[in-house]
Amino acid sequence: MDGRKRNQEYKKRGSKSDSRGKSPSSQKVRKTGKDSSHLRLRSGKMVPYISDDDDDKYELTDLTGHGTTKHKKGRIEEGDGLFEERSSASDDDQVASLLQGGAEVSSDEETSLSIMTQVMLPFLVAGLGMVGAGLVLDLVQHWDVFRDVSELFIMVPALLGLKGNLEMTLASRLSTHANLGHLDNKEDCLSMIIGNMALIQCQAIVVGFLASVAAVVMGWIPEGHFNILHALLLCAAALVTASLASLILSTIMVGVILASRKCSINPDNVATPIAASLGDLTTLGLLAWIASVLYASKESDIWLSPLIVVCYLLSLPLWVWLAARNKHTREVLYSGWTPVISAMMISSMGGLILDFTVSNYKGIAVFQPVINGVGGNLVAVQASRISTALHAAAPLGKMPKFVAEICINPCSAFCARAGHPRTARVLLLLVVPGHLVFMYTISYLKAGHTSLTPIFVVTYLLAAFLQVAILLYIAHVMVHWMWKMSIDPDNSAIPYLTALGDLLGTGLLAIAFHFLFIVGDRDADLGD
Repeated sequence: MDGRKRNQEYKKRGSKSDSRGKSPSSQKVRKTGKDSSHLRLRSGKMVPYISDDDDDKYELTDLTGHGTTKHKKGRIEEGDGLFEERSSASDDDQVASLLQGGAEVSSDEETSLSIMTQVMLPFLVAGLGMVGAGLVLDLVQHWDVFRDVSELFIMVPALLGLKGNLEMTLASRLSTHANLGHLDNKEDCLSMIIGNMALIQCQAIVVGFLASVAAVVMGWIPEGHFNILHALLLCAAALVTASLASLILSTIMVGVILASRKCSINPDNVATPIAASLGDLTTLGLLAWIASVLYASKESDIWLSPLIVVCYLLSLPLWVWLAARNKHTREVLYSGWTPVISAMMISSMGGLILDFTVSNYKGIAVFQPVINGVGGNLVAVQASRISTALHAAAPLGKMPKFVAEICINPCSAFCARAGHPRTARVLLLLVVPGHLVFMYTISYLKAGHTSLTPIFVVTYLLAAFLQVAILLYIAHVMVHWMWKMSIDPDNSAIPYLTALGDLLGTGLLAIAFHFLFIVGDRDADLGD
């Protein structure tokens, strides 16, 4: 009886609120004819949602100020801070249009301008961080340690790729949880943070060790000479760099995502660019400093490098245990190694290209972190957004109804009116002006070994634009394919994409410098 009375009171209060329509905290979803849209209320926003339960029909009036909900038929589910409204839709085209952004869902729907506004500042800040990394690489390429232990150049893309393998993946994973409201509970939030920090340390140690092994092998094969002291130096420098950089960057990422949540900013738009902005500069600076310290002490303190390697390898079981006992990271700990290790190998191939070309074209050093970082930055934003949309629309392994096919033609990936193609266009629009800013910043600081002649600017911008366009298309196909194969793209897509960005960026940059050499633009001694 008490339950019936409460339901009647709720209905009356809901009816009054409907008639007044003045409650600032109320959000309404009305049925229009027979075809009602599928919507899900997530963290104060109405998000399109496709339900397979065509029998359940609801009309939802969510009065967040009063905590009341009006039911027309069926029930409303509450879990993990989410209120779900499911309704039938006989017209799949209408639903697809709604989910792709073709219809007005709410006043909070993102437009091209809002996406660009949110992405622009982090993108520019990230780019300036990459410029800083380029300046550092341009400087340290002349240091004794980089001249004597040239395998360090092979490790550079692999270690810089840690931001894609680890930090950007962490940012994408936590951004999805933030958008779904899972970080609103303090206990769950703290558990996710601790588990992910332990997981990041575990992955950083393994990736750093494997990156050093790959660098030693790739450097040994063409030369046929193996130096045990150089191998220990590479391994120790990689382990310390990977561990410290990951600790610093993951801490910053957690703070950025929590702050974005409080400021009502989509963390998908800002977290990954900030990870990119700090990742390259922090990692490269640490690598150069640690390698130089170890190189200076290799004669007097020969035990230092082996001791560092042993200590880090002995600490690995501790991080594995912490990540394995945490419910939020247990699955990733067991299943997330393939993309991380594969991405490291792909990035190392880019490092091999850099090692061969930097001796012939010194000007490539200052631009390599910039072109690779910008490409990885922009594609990570797109991959994170697509992943979040899929998490909101369907369970893992089941494609939403609005996804007609996975391998779409490039025209559809960039020229469709709304949805993810619109975001891809916005990101492509940032490439040319962004790189112009970064190039002339380098020129203004009188860094590098190449002057900005018109033919150089055009060739460089063409390589950068082609790199980002290819990456954005691959991201669209890869993220949807992973979702269909029940692989969480938050954990797997970004490592592959940023590694491909490193390989494409370094390869296209090498081709660009070779082309400039052929046509006579050979001012490689500039800045010496």
